[in-house]
Amino acid sequence: MPFTLCSSNAIVIKAGHNVSSTASTSAAILEQYSNDAEGLINNISRYNWVTNYSTMDANNKLILEEIASNLGAIYLISYDMSKIAASGSLIEAEDRITVLRDGALRGLSLIRDEKVKTFIGKT
Repeated sequence: MPFTLCSSNAIVIKAGHNVSSTASTSAAILEQYSNDAEGLINNISRYNWVTNYSTMDANNKLILEEIASNLGAIYLISYDMSKIAASGSLIEAEDRITVLRDGALRGLSLIRDEKVKTFIGKT
């Protein structure tokens, strides 16, 4: 199920500059972050978006991409926050995580709603 809801590139872009090059260039690590995000999204919403992704409208897929890429970027930043801290400050890394977390939580709260699930693609 890797990279169904978002691409590895979306995760890296959202994480921002000065993240660990070890993690940001590793297909295995980014795939794990994608799998973790997709599993969390499916379990929190109690619906398997990954399996039903191909049947959804392109515009409706964007909320899932937003959530998955935000979560993946949080994981990527957290992999080694010292890389960001060395070029700026640890507060910068924490601020990035806060912004990404807020976006992920906003999206997760939407897809928990049965009316939104129906609108996006639940049958």
